[in-house]
Amino acid sequence: MNKNYYAIIMAGGIGSRFWPISRTSHPKQFIDILGTGKTLIQQTYDRFLKICPQENIYIVTNENYSDLVKTQLPGISDHQILTEPVMRNTAPCVAYGSFKIENLNPDAILAVAPSDSLILDEPKYIESVNLSMETAAKNDCLITLGIKPSRPDTGYGYIQYNDQLLNGDFHKVKTFTEKPSLDIAKTFLQSGDFLWNAGIFVWSAKSIVKAFEKYLPDMTDIFADARSVYNTENERQHISNAYQQCTNISIDYGIMEKADNVYVLPSEFGWSDLGTWTSVYQLAEKDYVGNAVIPSEKVIMYDSSNCMVNVPGEKLVVLQGMHDFIVVEANNTLMICPRDQEQSVKQIVADVKQKFGNKYI
Repeated sequence: MNKNYYAIIMAGGIGSRFWPISRTSHPKQFIDILGTGKTLIQQTYDRFLKICPQENIYIVTNENYSDLVKTQLPGISDHQILTEPVMRNTAPCVAYGSFKIENLNPDAILAVAPSDSLILDEPKYIESVNLSMETAAKNDCLITLGIKPSRPDTGYGYIQYNDQLLNGDFHKVKTFTEKPSLDIAKTFLQSGDFLWNAGIFVWSAKSIVKAFEKYLPDMTDIFADARSVYNTENERQHISNAYQQCTNISIDYGIMEKADNVYVLPSEFGWSDLGTWTSVYQLAEKDYVGNAVIPSEKVIMYDSSNCMVNVPGEKLVVLQGMHDFIVVEANNTLMICPRDQEQSVKQIVADVKQKFGNKYI
């Protein structure tokens, strides 16, 4: 296994679209949403164990989740958990991990991935990441993995590429487009040169540091100034102060959309960002009338179809006459919502917070 291969797992999100099962104190990356026996962050970590040495895997997360990471990933040491004092989107997260690792090993090749994606074809995923890391080691490039779209999904970002190739497999990126309308998404699929943006990146430490210097110089100053304290007892306090100065900006908008050395690898490995209950429903096993029930031991359904049900395993639940609904119970909260209105969950969470404070959030 290549000692220069590193992984940065981004695990700081709060997963509000999976409320009420996902809470601020215990978000979705730490939950076994599909009933597989492993949480999403555990699955992500296990995949990277097959790509790079265990000691080269770093988790960037909110400082409130540090104990959750230690509990769920017992192989991780304290210095591999990079804690953020506040949420500042993905650019500071990537900068922190990249500058820290570059300080340890200037020859590092980094894979950066969310902690809460689902990957169904693990061998294909490992093959794609390894190919990308080999290419990033030989070229000054920023690589993103693009997923071949199976439908005109409006919940994903899209990457358009051209015919200019790097290393035979990597296409030069032309444009990034955030969550388009349905009509535009259909046009993207018809054109054949668009991929879903999976938010999975590969680059050398040198290339990403150079990109930060060019496109986010203020953020570069913040994390470059920390070089003298990385991997010392003063690191956490310095970073805590540094984050207060960071702009809230994504790595996509801050660097990837601006850089001229961005390439995409068209990939197919059964990816889903598991962003909504509908995405869980699409992936879950269903009965003959389309109901997906997790867990299913004590749920009885009459004249009901195409429902997504996630309730505590010890509770008896009886549903009658329910069609195309999401039924979720967790943390002393029950939510029943039409599947085609699940985009309102974020607003529901905001309303609950306004009415009851943080008790149910």
